[in-house]
Amino acid sequence: MLPQHCVRLIRPTILFTRTSRCFSSHSETIRTQYSNVDQREVENLSKQSSEWWDPQGPIRGLHAMNSLRVPLIRDGLIATGAVDKSLIQKPNVLESLNILEVGCGGGILTEALAKLHSNVIGIDPSEKLISVAKEHAKESATLRPEHLQYHVETIEQHAAKHAERYDAVVASEVLEHVNDKVAFVEQCLAALKPGGSMFLTTINKTTPSWLGAIVAAEQIFHLVPEGTHDWDKFISPLDLQRILSSYNCTTILVHGMFYQFWSNQWCWTKNTEINYALHAVKMKEQ
Repeated sequence: MLPQHCVRLIRPTILFTRTSRCFSSHSETIRTQYSNVDQREVENLSKQSSEWWDPQGPIRGLHAMNSLRVPLIRDGLIATGAVDKSLIQKPNVLESLNILEVGCGGGILTEALAKLHSNVIGIDPSEKLISVAKEHAKESATLRPEHLQYHVETIEQHAAKHAERYDAVVASEVLEHVNDKVAFVEQCLAALKPGGSMFLTTINKTTPSWLGAIVAAEQIFHLVPEGTHDWDKFISPLDLQRILSSYNCTTILVHGMFYQFWSNQWCWTKNTEINYALHAVKMKEQ
């Protein structure tokens, strides 16, 4: 089990607005009609589609991050009682649980969760990345088709059709690419069952995160392509907790993540100055 780090929650008043844009192309409409989808971000990530499944390629850090992300989700669902006790020590530990991964890209984390026998749906506004995800899943001999689906959709579109359907909603390395974080979290939670868990990994908004995630990772060591991150879109754990709290969610874990780029390995740390993971639970109505 992961060590738990207790945090104080503050309930704020949060106001936000949303804008709409319409295009003649269906794919452009999917990507741009909601303010929390930045078409430039989608296009930038889509450029990496041909190398998405190269574990030593430009997004090797995402592959390595599964060593933390999968246990975070698995152990979090065990801790909240979502997992049948008879399955805890078994390979099919997430059997029958419905999980939504928002911003799944080419499916690195999605596939890993499906291999634990959960019913996973991955959504992403990038047609290229969803195509890559589908093709890779077809080639896997260890995946059961019934455990995995992919759709070219925004979270708003998906949540409108699948309200309170999921036992867990996952948004890993997505929030730092989102414009309207309040609207994004709101829609993720709309798809989550009361009592369900939301798991997020993202980047803190600090001077160390600017130095580490942009200056070092992009400009000096070229661990990811330049322009991958925008410091203005980063968010602190406390601000994220405030948003979640305003939607009746209790944060039960915040933990720092440290990337050892020289060995392409991730480890847990108490320091949340750069990368961090958060697990929150949507409270049931009284």
